[in-house]
Amino acid sequence: MAFLSSIAPFPVTIRTLFHPTPSNPPAHLAFSHSAASSPSLARQVPPNFTPRDLLLVLRRQKDAEASLGLLAWASSQPHFEPSPSVFEEILSQLGRAGQFDQMKSLLKQMQASNCRLDQGTFRIFVESYAKLQQFDRAADVVLTLMDEFGAKPDARAYNFLLNVLVEESRIKLAESVYSSMRARGVKPDVSTFNILIKALCRAHQLKPAVSMMEDMDAHGLSPDEVTFTTIMQGFVEAGNMAAALRVRKRMLAFGCAPTGVTVNVLVSGFCKQGKVEEALGLVQEEAKKGFAPDKFTFNILVNGLCRAGHIDHALEILDVMLQEGHDLDVVVYNTLISGLCKSGEIDQAMGLLSQMVEKNCLPNMVTYNTLIATMCTEDRFEDAMELARGLTLKGLLPDVCTFNSLISGLCKVGDNEIALELFEEMKKNGCTPDEITYNILIDHLCVGGYLGRALALLKEMELNGCARSVVTYNTLIAGLCKNMRVEEAEEVFDQMELQGVSKNLVTYNTLIDGLCKSKRVDEATELMDQMIAEGLKPDKLTYNSVLTYYCKEGNIKKAADIVQTMTANGCEPDMVTYGTLISGLCKAGRTQVACKLLRTVQIKGMVPGPKAYNPLIQALFKQRKTKEAVRLFREMADKGEAPDAITHKIVFRGICRGGGPIGEAVDFLEELTEKGFVPEFASFSMLAEGLWALAMEDTLIKVFDLVMKKAKFTDREITMITGFLKIRMFHDALATLGRLLNARRPEKVYQ
Repeated sequence: MAFLSSIAPFPVTIRTLFHPTPSNPPAHLAFSHSAASSPSLARQVPPNFTPRDLLLVLRRQKDAEASLGLLAWASSQPHFEPSPSVFEEILSQLGRAGQFDQMKSLLKQMQASNCRLDQGTFRIFVESYAKLQQFDRAADVVLTLMDEFGAKPDARAYNFLLNVLVEESRIKLAESVYSSMRARGVKPDVSTFNILIKALCRAHQLKPAVSMMEDMDAHGLSPDEVTFTTIMQGFVEAGNMAAALRVRKRMLAFGCAPTGVTVNVLVSGFCKQGKVEEALGLVQEEAKKGFAPDKFTFNILVNGLCRAGHIDHALEILDVMLQEGHDLDVVVYNTLISGLCKSGEIDQAMGLLSQMVEKNCLPNMVTYNTLIATMCTEDRFEDAMELARGLTLKGLLPDVCTFNSLISGLCKVGDNEIALELFEEMKKNGCTPDEITYNILIDHLCVGGYLGRALALLKEMELNGCARSVVTYNTLIAGLCKNMRVEEAEEVFDQMELQGVSKNLVTYNTLIDGLCKSKRVDEATELMDQMIAEGLKPDKLTYNSVLTYYCKEGNIKKAADIVQTMTANGCEPDMVTYGTLISGLCKAGRTQVACKLLRTVQIKGMVPGPKAYNPLIQALFKQRKTKEAVRLFREMADKGEAPDAITHKIVFRGICRGGGPIGEAVDFLEELTEKGFVPEFASFSMLAEGLWALAMEDTLIKVFDLVMKKAKFTDREITMITGFLKIRMFHDALATLGRLLNARRPEKVYQ
């Protein structure tokens, strides 16, 4: 609980930090006369001021209306003529506020003042419209407005507009503008083609992009380094490095030298495909031709090396960057810290954190959240809490990612109550939980059996407007089914449709399994029909749930029908399917059929495991077919998966009860203890009783000793039990052994 008090005292202003109040008024309120008066601004202008003096005052002014007032005052002064720069500064201020009518009025004033209207003037209009997502109006500036004011748009004007539209993914409008450009007889230049090629590449239309590059010659133009690099970038993003390298080869043959951007594009492409050695080789090759790796090159290499797991090499790159005097940014450090954390090198990552501070590179929340999340995953929760506590001292506030990691860490170590307290603390301090937060808590509450609280959290999500995904509902349905609260699981299932959340295969499989375990198989099969109607195909888990039910009920015919249906629907049975069917056959006393099925499975090339062998071995022992059972056990070790603890338990019990030579039971006890298992006491007791009855005292002491050592009895316990045996107090020795084994209470008899 101590950590709660230490992390709790966030600054009082946390809510304003998470939900900051807008510092600027809405656009329609931006021009209040009280914001700044022209007389007060006029006092900032020196006597005998020039247009440049006025411009400096205007640039410090944020209120466009006040700037207009200042312009009106300045224009009334004798011998003053505003320059184009003065008008354009006010145009920019009006554009940022969306005051387009006033912009046009000012444009008319410029024209009346015989002030030159050039490309830059109209670019302000294009940029202002684009920033407010008014792209049609941005296009009208070049297509209409410039003509109205006698400014004929040239290729540069069109290129600027086209680039704005392409950057904003307004490709159709860009095509229309280009058509208008051609219709007006404006000749495209290299920049025009580069912009259009960029648009095609971003739309993943690489063949048309290459064709457009080839068409440049028909217009008397030649591709430049931007043209080739843009197409290379397109192929890199499409994952086609071979094509990107062919473009590079063509670029070199054309006599066009690659730029630093070109090299970085190819280096990035190699790294994205995990081909870091090729990336390093390319850098070395280009360095011989005069290429100097820049910060972007190093960042790409560091990221690529970290993604490929070559952290040591990435750290070497870091050292080179430091030696060459490159300024390391937070992105490089975060990449390295993330790579070290993924490799489990938390202490080394913390060392980099210290280096960041020393180099005046301030860590951000990504840095801290990466470290905190890893510490929670690696069971270093106290370290994570200490790092989280220090955030406020560094001027940072824990965000939802921070809290999610801490809450997950607490749940992982079983501190659900403290996790819920931290959850409440999170909300009090203005940090809104997200779907991940709720899913973490719901999952761990379901695992712990706290289903009421988990359902309450689902309700809270709904009230708070927090998105609930299929993961949220699946977690709750699984928890309810596991605790045999299937009717409530059905209610949650029905809620999904009302909330607009689509069910997936996991949803159906979980509820079908729950219905089968509740012996409601008819409803389970109806649910299978429903999932098929919704376009979902039953998988092995779906069929195996229904199959398990029929096998437990001893209805082998129905079980066999399920397997046939499964196969007919293209779902190949797996070892779980066959193991379940073998178990059902054995339970129904049809051991021979089960044996044949086991052989069929082996002929199919599948490797049976304990789930298939164990029920068959147990059935053979029950039928007193001890030799066959032991032979099958030996076959399992040779041909199947390794026998598990349950297999050894079945065989040891079967041998002890089988009435065969007692030496076989002793030998098998030695075998299972050598494999690290402790026998169940009931079977061991039978063996010990037999040895005692046959007066095989030395062997009796030997088997006791085997079990005590494997169960890790203390020297004192071993001495006490051995003492009982030596003075022929066998039943006291056996009772003490049983009591001590029971006190240890292993969850499974064999460990």
